[in-house]
Amino acid sequence: MSETTTATPTGLTLTPAELAPYIQHTKIDPDATREEMIAHAQEAATHGFNAAMVPASWLPTVVAELSGTGVEIASALDFPTVGVMTSAGKAAEAAEIARLGATQLDIGVQIGWLKSGRYDDFREDIAGVVRASGLPVKVMLELPLLTDQEKEAAVELAMEAGVAFLKNASSGQIETASPASVRYLVDRARDGVRVKASGSIKTYRQGLELLRAGASLLGTSAGLAIITDTGDEATVSY
Repeated sequence: MSETTTATPTGLTLTPAELAPYIQHTKIDPDATREEMIAHAQEAATHGFNAAMVPASWLPTVVAELSGTGVEIASALDFPTVGVMTSAGKAAEAAEIARLGATQLDIGVQIGWLKSGRYDDFREDIAGVVRASGLPVKVMLELPLLTDQEKEAAVELAMEAGVAFLKNASSGQIETASPASVRYLVDRARDGVRVKASGSIKTYRQGLELLRAGASLLGTSAGLAIITDTGDEATVSY
């Protein structure tokens, strides 16, 4: 493991391995097997990742594997293609995800509704998930798809809906997570609302820059490469 250490603005010094508590270890491959999902959960526990982020269909398996470890169990809905579910469907799935044992929930939002000026519907779509799940909800705001005015509206409406986290994007297909996007959200977040960075996070240096910018969590499938400082541009990460 690399011995590199870097001081953050707060004076903390983080080695690659010390980034683990900030990483939501993600595996959403559609062809993942039961054995692979169990291994993923075990990696989260062994390395002290903040959470295992997994599809809802694998929650019973992962919840059982992580019982008693203290690792958060996160899932997502209206994802990876965002804004395609009905609000009622999202709320129902959110309630089921909570029942299955998830402790956190990431959701896609209705970007098209926002762009159409349907602000109340945009807010209520998110609020319905917050109410139905009772979980900390993180919203994927897809910032690169929005105008400046739409970004401001999306952030405010999401917070009015009761979200716990603002996210810059759903994946690297929308944006490679950047310190600028993180700072944008941090500067607008109300007390108690935090920021999760997501999108092609592949390296220790990249992860650390996002934390320095104010992110509280990093969503990445390259967690092992990050904490061993072996990630580079060739590393695959969504």
